[in-house]
Amino acid sequence: MVETTNNAGGRRQNLIGIVVGDKMDKTVTVAVERTFMHRLYQRYLKRTSKFAAHDENNDCRVGDRVQIVATRPLSKRKRWQVREILERAK
Repeated sequence: MVETTNNAGGRRQNLIGIVVGDKMDKTVTVAVERTFMHRLYQRYLKRTSKFAAHDENNDCRVGDRVQIVATRPLSKRKRWQVREILERAK
């Protein structure tokens, strides 16, 4: 699920995705799935993007559903931070 807002209102971009990697220290990889309609074939397609997100306390595990928020650049690839864990992996 993608929730975007413009920065004119002072709100940051939020994304909801599934943690697919937690091997790094204080960093998780989050897969965010989006759907869109194909221009020519008028069919819905799924696309997945992976983001590196900062997890300060190493709380996230693979399979957790999390909300991430855009932040200042923290490293070469990290521009997102885990805001909250919405659902734990089973």
